[in-house]
Amino acid sequence: MHVRASSARRLARHAAAACISAVAAPAIAQVDLPDSLRPKLELLTPEQREFLGSDFVERFAPSREKLIEALEKRSPEEVKAYVDAMMWVERQQKFEADRDFAAIPLNTESPTFNAWKIRRPRSFDPPREPGPIDLSRYMGGGSGIPTFAGAPVALTPEDLVAGNVEVAIVGAPLNMGSGWRDADHGPLALRLMGRYMAGNDQYTQVNPSEVLNIVDYGDIAIDNDSTERSMQHVREVVREIAQTGAIPVIIGGDHSLEYPDVAAMIDVYGKGNVTIIHFDAHYDIGRNRPHLIDHGQPIYRLLSEGLIKGGDYIQVGLRASGPDEKTYRWMREEGFRYHTMAEVERYGWDHVLEEVLAEAKANGRRLFISFDVDVLDPSYIAGTGTPVPGGLTPREAIPIVRRLCAENDMVGFDLVEVAPELDPTYVTSLHSAFIVKACLTGIAMRKLGLTEPHYLNPVTLDHAQDGRREENER
Repeated sequence: MHVRASSARRLARHAAAACISAVAAPAIAQVDLPDSLRPKLELLTPEQREFLGSDFVERFAPSREKLIEALEKRSPEEVKAYVDAMMWVERQQKFEADRDFAAIPLNTESPTFNAWKIRRPRSFDPPREPGPIDLSRYMGGGSGIPTFAGAPVALTPEDLVAGNVEVAIVGAPLNMGSGWRDADHGPLALRLMGRYMAGNDQYTQVNPSEVLNIVDYGDIAIDNDSTERSMQHVREVVREIAQTGAIPVIIGGDHSLEYPDVAAMIDVYGKGNVTIIHFDAHYDIGRNRPHLIDHGQPIYRLLSEGLIKGGDYIQVGLRASGPDEKTYRWMREEGFRYHTMAEVERYGWDHVLEEVLAEAKANGRRLFISFDVDVLDPSYIAGTGTPVPGGLTPREAIPIVRRLCAENDMVGFDLVEVAPELDPTYVTSLHSAFIVKACLTGIAMRKLGLTEPHYLNPVTLDHAQDGRREENER
């Protein structure tokens, strides 16, 4: 390592200061202690009493009641020692500039510092005109080199412009934020299922591959030793796609990708102009964590950098152990709109679906969808890093994605957390491919002007006999 430790610490402190959250940290709530504890607290200093009355101490006991019970069993001397110990633990958990690194130092003198993301010069290849490249071997398709949706390949922004590309599907094999690993193989698995992203959509009789100019934009380079470096390059590539006018569809990779994907949308379209719908079992606004990005806090990173506000977000499918009641109230204060599985349990999916659609359309903004496959029930999506029972079915997820993409001005979509190694069958990849196809179908429907709410092709209903349902109902 060529960077001296003291210099590295100073650099790390500056880097941390640059990323300090713009979102206020939660206030320390003060809790009244019962009068029965007063004799036990006579040896405590004012600072110790204040600490004992804060909600910080709740992490040292299963509940406030259990903590009070533990204090009541101790003598005043033992209570003082107990509080001293809790305060010591609290201090040790915090960052200290002279003791801790705020960032992992990098060897900036390495001759290969940026080797992982250098673009291949065009002069290395035989000359060619810009535009998509068809990798099929046979006229019938379904052969040659697998690509997303069986689409031709594009390598540069010039290819996107020359081909009048409307949708560029790009892989982002990042896997550093998930509990169970293998999300880096998500793009590979979805390419192998590429044929399920293409072809006719039975419900609408729209073939997105025939209506849209779709390309496979390859995979984005990932630095597998640094989530942070990878974030910036993903943002750069997603932004370059959007700047050509094409809609980026990003296949992950873990859900930390939502940060650079949404950030790229803000770079292109501006703050306050994009609504984000976050399909997930988890709320992904983890606060007060040591790292500023992982798969459980991409939304908080966007908030902390001032790129989005809570009111820019609609969340669908929440059902994990978090957020707790306090966090839900904070989300409400920040303006988040959320639709939990508790809401589905109370009102039914049809009601929630219409609520989400109405909110997405309400302000006429552009729309970005971030789809974590664990929003689906694990019985349909076994190959994902953090599965939670009680989720959506494909029968519920596919129509809402298709409708959102048809009935709104879509600017981007990501599908993340496919971990194929965790599913010995093809089912996770199959359902994921159909989710992507639902979005592509919706985008194609919008191009064709099929934007009426819940459009279904008449030939797919009632034996294609117009009015048959009305006659039967009469």
